[in-house]
Amino acid sequence: MGVINTIGRMFTPQNTMFYDMFEEISETVEEMGRQLKELVHCHTQEQKTIIASKIDDLEHENDNSTHMLLTELSRNFITPFDREDIHALALSLDDICDGIYASSKRIHLYKVDTSDSCIMKMADLIQEGTAEVARAIRCMRNKKTVKQMTEALVRINSIENQADDIYDLCIEDLFNTEQDVKTVIKKREVYQMLEKTTDEMEDAANAIESIIIKYS
Repeated sequence: MGVINTIGRMFTPQNTMFYDMFEEISETVEEMGRQLKELVHCHTQEQKTIIASKIDDLEHENDNSTHMLLTELSRNFITPFDREDIHALALSLDDICDGIYASSKRIHLYKVDTSDSCIMKMADLIQEGTAEVARAIRCMRNKKTVKQMTEALVRINSIENQADDIYDLCIEDLFNTEQDVKTVIKKREVYQMLEKTTDEMEDAANAIESIIIKYS
């Protein structure tokens, strides 16, 4: 990358624009994490229907925001960091939202008992993880907050590891204790989608870490 382009990155309005857009998307990611936790912890199907609808709306909102960001990426030659890093981070955030939406949809449609300890623990971890993703993204525009950003990324990696352990234990317990085949199929699919969502959070953390390494 040439010196002119590097200097240009530091002073162009596009820098602020991309940071603003990522922060807006991260707010949606964080809100979807909160709504998923609320969905899992509420007690009536009517409440679950309302919350599932909110998550659906947020997922569509995120799709629009991601489309706008990628459109701006295609229009702007000068960006605050590498185009491939912007693209990777945008898609990883979108994948988190897709995972939360897919988890919510299955929980709602299958009428899965959300008092299940695995589902509750995984939803709690996703809520924590989405908050850390949003925290890391808010720190991106200021190099003085690299320490806080790194702490958030370490926390996301820890959450993903915890989710892996919970998933393995819950799958084992499900096959050992549940007699109804339909319930096994439904719960296993929900477990898998929740665990996959924590993987997507780690992918977002890796995308942010790549940016830190290049530009801090």
